[in-house]
Amino acid sequence: MSRTDSLHRAAVLGSPIAHSLSPVLHRAAYAELGLADWSYDRFEVDEEALPGFVEELGPEWAGLSLTMPLKRAVIPLLDEISETATSVEAVNTLVFTEDGRRVGDNTDIPGMVAALRERGIEQVESAAILGAGATASSALAALARICTGEVVAYVRSEARAAEMRQWGERLDIEVRTAAWAEAERGLSAPLVIATTPAGATDALAGAVPERPTTLFDVLYDPWPTELAARWSAYGGAVVSGLDLLVHQAVLQVEQMTGCKAAPVGAMRRAGERALAERG
Repeated sequence: MSRTDSLHRAAVLGSPIAHSLSPVLHRAAYAELGLADWSYDRFEVDEEALPGFVEELGPEWAGLSLTMPLKRAVIPLLDEISETATSVEAVNTLVFTEDGRRVGDNTDIPGMVAALRERGIEQVESAAILGAGATASSALAALARICTGEVVAYVRSEARAAEMRQWGERLDIEVRTAAWAEAERGLSAPLVIATTPAGATDALAGAVPERPTTLFDVLYDPWPTELAARWSAYGGAVVSGLDLLVHQAVLQVEQMTGCKAAPVGAMRRAGERALAERG
């Protein structure tokens, strides 16, 4: 059922949250869809404050977007959680149903798949993941849907390597781990997903192959990263963190509002403008 006939609220929660582009993307969608009675805000909320915040929300609330450090903290507060979110123990979307139930989902994973599909990547024979943080597990879950062979994860510690292998077993995808010092080798994979913090892959820019394939760099600010800039200069395809942010937000808008097709183009343009204004 579409929620278009009365006032509805949504917001993004996290800590820190001031940098979030989610309000820009969701509000752009509402404007394009003609949802004049919808609002979308941001709130600084940490793990300790989350239960009380959720409990105090009234019936006008349609949903919440959740960023770090709340993606796992929200799980005990839910009445239902999707298989996708369960697979990585992370919820980035909370939808309040009309009968008051709290339903959790993860749109990062299908968002990654959609961002790749938009660039013509439907399936790959193998892939490399740079890094092993929270985003890396979502990347593995996305690859479980499109990768037919081995995924090599380049990590900085044996503890991280063990985590990635465990995620591979859980997600039923073949994962081999290698030391970060060998990450240059991964750049020749059919698909490279960089999940590391800003600056972490800068030293790899000089090792981009002459004919690069596809790089999915989950960062978006500052953009481009040195790796993405060199990759693009050599003619390789680059999928950015903004692409991911837009596609996961598209799915959130559709779930929260009941609209069947959120406006991808309008949301991306709004995000690009907002990033340009940040300088």
